[in-house]
Amino acid sequence: QVHLVESGGGLVQPGGSLRLSCAASGTMFSRYRMAWYRQAPGKQRVLIAAITGGGTTNYVDSVKGRFTISRDNAKNTVYLQMNSLKPEDTAVYYCNEAPPSPNYWGQGTQVTVSS
Repeated sequence: QVHLVESGGGLVQPGGSLRLSCAASGTMFSRYRMAWYRQAPGKQRVLIAAITGGGTTNYVDSVKGRFTISRDNAKNTVYLQMNSLKPEDTAVYYCNEAPPSPNYWGQGTQVTVSS
């Protein structure tokens, strides 16, 4: 069983930066392909960035070049560095495996980009 806790969200102005963290409990974390997802108001939750246990990453086009996913397997933590934030990045951000395990969704962390 894996328990995921997201943190680091907040209110930021357009062009600003935030760093999200996802702390995972449970064993064999380093073997999981992990991802960040987001759900904007009135929209479905979507995957935006993923990382394999070995560090290979991929991103959706809307965040490519602005967001960076990384992981520290020793700390069982996945990060999302978000730069050049835009109002359309406003959403609740979640982490989970990729593809996601339904039982692992946490509370998420709210990111609001507004002036």
